[in-house]
Order: sequence, then C-alpha cells, then structure tokens
Amino acid sequence: MSHLHKYLAVLSITALFYSSVAPAQEHDHAHEPEQETAAHTEEQAHGHDEEHGHDEQGETTTVSLSDGQRQTADIHLETLQPMTLSEQVYAPGEIKVNGYRSYIVSPRVSSVVTARHAALGEKVKAGQPLVTLFSEEMITAQSQLQQAYVEWQRVSKLGQSAVGEKRFVSARTEYNAANRRLQALGLSAATIARIEQNTNYPLGEYTLTAQTPGLIMTDEFNQGQRIEPGQPLMLLSDEAHLWVEARLSAQDDLHLQPGDQASVVVGDIAAIGTVIQESHTIDPVSRTRTVRLELDNQDHRFHSGMFVDIYFNGPQTDAILAVPQSALMRDADGEWQIFIADDDGDLIPQVVTLGPQYGDWQAISGVKPGQTYVSRGAFFVASEIAKGGFDPHNH
Repeated sequence: MSHLHKYLAVLSITALFYSSVAPAQEHDHAHEPEQETAAHTEEQAHGHDEEHGHDEQGETTTVSLSDGQRQTADIHLETLQPMTLSEQVYAPGEIKVNGYRSYIVSPRVSSVVTARHAALGEKVKAGQPLVTLFSEEMITAQSQLQQAYVEWQRVSKLGQSAVGEKRFVSARTEYNAANRRLQALGLSAATIARIEQNTNYPLGEYTLTAQTPGLIMTDEFNQGQRIEPGQPLMLLSDEAHLWVEARLSAQDDLHLQPGDQASVVVGDIAAIGTVIQESHTIDPVSRTRTVRLELDNQDHRFHSGMFVDIYFNGPQTDAILAVPQSALMRDADGEWQIFIADDDGDLIPQVVTLGPQYGDWQAISGVKPGQTYVSRGAFFVASEIAKGGFDPHNH
C-alpha cells in the first residue's frame, strides 16, 4: 500500500472514533443542568422548612397565631418578670360559729317547754319570740312583781310627805327588786311591763326572745320537755361572720400576727380569712396549736362544722422567675417546657428546670426576664404543634 493510502486510512479510523464518542459526552452534559436544578430546589425546600419551624425530621416545632386566633383559643401571653413569692404553710381546720356574735338561749329556772315559736335554720330578729315555758318559781316571782307594782303606784301617787319616808322608800325598793329579779330570770322589759299592768296575766308562763339577730344554729329540745337552768335550748349566731380554727403543727415555725391573712378552701370554694387570735399552748394529743381566723361569709357559702384546708403565707423568697402551673407542659421526652413568643410572634417550646412550688406558681430557670410566654392555653399550643401547626382555615 502506498503512503497516501495509509494516511487516508488513519484519518478514516480517527473520524469514526470521534463520531461514536461525541454523542455520549453530549448526552452526559445535557443532564448536568437538571441535576443542578434539582439540588438547588432541594436546598431551597430545606431552607423553607427551617424558616417555618421544622426540625431535622420535618416535624413542626413552632406555631404562629394571629391575635384573633389567640383570642378564639383563649390563649393569654404574659411577660416573664422577677417576682417575690411566699412559701405556703398548710394546716387543716374547721369552721366554727363566731363566739362573739352568738347567743345561747336557755332558761334560768327549772321549766317545762309549752310552745315553740321558731325552728332550726330560721333567721330571727332581735326581740322575736323563740320559746314559751312554764315554771313554778316564775309564779312566785311574777306575783311578787304585781303586788310590788300596785303598792308602788299607790305610794308614789300619794307622795312621800303623805305616806312617810320609810313606807315610800320600802315600796320603791320592793318594786325595783321584783322587777330586777324577773330581768335576772331572762324576761324582757316588754314582758315585765305586761305582767305589771295585766292582773290576768297567766302566772308561771314566760317567753324567751332573741337577744340578738341571727340564724338558729341549734335546736335541742322537745315540747313538753323539762329543762334545767342553763340547759341550752337554741344557739343564735351571725353566720355572716364565722370563725376558722386552724391546727398548725408544733414544728411549723410560722410567726403570725393579728391581721395576717390566709386562704380558706373547701372543695371549689375559697375565701380569705384574717388571723385574730393564736394559742400559745400545744394540744397534748394532736401536738398542734390553734390559730383562730375570722371569715367574712356574707354570701353564706361556709357553714359551721365544715372541715377546710388553710394555707398561710410563709417567708417571702428573693426575686425569682415563676409561671402559673397552667403554663407548663411536658414534651415528648418528658421534659417540662413553656412556650416563648419570638419577635415574629411565633410560639416556640422552651425546656425549663423547675424550682420550688409556691401555691399556683412554679419557680423556673432556663429562661430570661422580659421574654413573652403563654400563661394560659399551653395545652392548646402543644396540641397544635403536635398536629403540625395551626391551620387558620380550620379555626
């Protein structure tokens, strides 16, 4: 073969090689823009998830609520501020009638009950008839008053100069003594006046009346029953002002002063009681000391005999960060958390460490003063985060 023919053959083989390789390279380079576009799209999507509060697994960790949505869900926001709180000291207690506003109705001579004029639980006014009794001793006292009254009326009309000083003084003294004796036996001035002026008054019979207004708290007699002097028939009390007797443990080093306040709780009912007295002796059986509080009970929610829980305010803490119990929720790992609002208003869970509890307040750490948090509605926020976010079209 000539040199020319060899050269042409080499050119033909080279051309054939490049014609077979070039399309494959073009095909490979044709997919490079698509791969770059896909990678860029994935990166943008990942960045979009991060901006909207998604974690590495794609789960929502924040929730954004408008003012209207928060109002609908009853979500309240507060600002974390240092505060001083008081440790609470618990004591069991019992509601008692106010001894300074109570009156025991009882006869002062041996008597028999003949009639009842008021019943248990009835509200009575001062001077209202309560019970009528009969007594042999009262017959003597009432008849002596009538005789003394008649004599005194006669002597006082004649005058001292006509009857003489001795008779005048004697008549006046006997009348006053008979009058005072009936007062001492429990008769009212109005009843005594009726006995004086009515010679047909049924001797031996007398009626005990309410000396103070109040409720009939006890009613311990039957009609026809003989009652001995001093035996209680009724107890009248002003239930608008009750006593609470708290039994503090002897180990409680709580220094109380008259005027200090405490929470009085029974079931769902709560009120504020004011310390008025404190015992300085320890009960030998229960090893407790008694603290007496006065309770304003104008709405009559509390009643004598109720057992109550009493919470006294103990020493105050230094300034601490604390949130209501309603602000705390547990996360998936069992950690306690609250929800913090960021600058955009998104609610972000923040793990906190719990300190001591002060009533409805819980001391916490792991957050900073000035941060805004969900004080009420934390359960709703947690549930929305768990569902993947708040959907405004469904709320």
